[in-house]
Amino acid sequence: MLKEQVAIVTGASRGIGKEIAVKLAEQGMKLAVAGSSEEINNTAEELKQKGFSDVIAVQTDVSDEQQVKNLVEKTVEAFGQVDVLVNNAGIGFFKLAEEVTVEEWKKLFEVNVQGVFLGAKAVLPHMKERKSGTIITISSDVGRYTIPNGSAYTASKYAVQGFSGALAQEVREYGIRVGTINPGMVDTYFADSEQGLPEKHDWLKVEDIANAVVYMASAPKHMLIDEIVIHPLVQNYPIA
Repeated sequence: MLKEQVAIVTGASRGIGKEIAVKLAEQGMKLAVAGSSEEINNTAEELKQKGFSDVIAVQTDVSDEQQVKNLVEKTVEAFGQVDVLVNNAGIGFFKLAEEVTVEEWKKLFEVNVQGVFLGAKAVLPHMKERKSGTIITISSDVGRYTIPNGSAYTASKYAVQGFSGALAQEVREYGIRVGTINPGMVDTYFADSEQGLPEKHDWLKVEDIANAVVYMASAPKHMLIDEIVIHPLVQNYPIA
């Protein structure tokens, strides 16, 4: 169902975003992979080495409107359309509220919330014109409940949930679907951690999240999957 369609994946230099790119390429999609550093070129090169030739890399700061516009423009120039946007880029830290600096708060919201807004804003005119498209944001389970030492991060994810829910209602008349994937604990590089640590053995794997993206993106056109929440069996969490 996704074969020959075109996807943009942000935060695709490593971890969840990189695995999402791999899984979408395996479905036959053409890809624009985006990351904030030159490391994103490695993702594109690795995909090409696997035999996926329809891939471009665009270094992009998702908090910068012009750079996000450039990402979408280059994707359309290369492939003629955008069918799926995966807003995966995100950052996080966990500390007491009074220890969070204004600069940290601003940066968190610029990437986690503004980046999602700018990505959607950039692709929507194109998707509306084609009366088709899917916008998927990798959010977090803490967009549904609160945790101590996570006030800033949790606030950003609540904002993402609110934005995505409202946007879904605005654009459904154009055949555009908007949904979020909200993982619990994932074995990845998040919050300056390392992937593959022994204590993360029973956590979710990056491919679990990537498979959820494929599922959401490949749903029949008449069906909207608003939200997917995924937790490892070992994680105890509040029911929202």
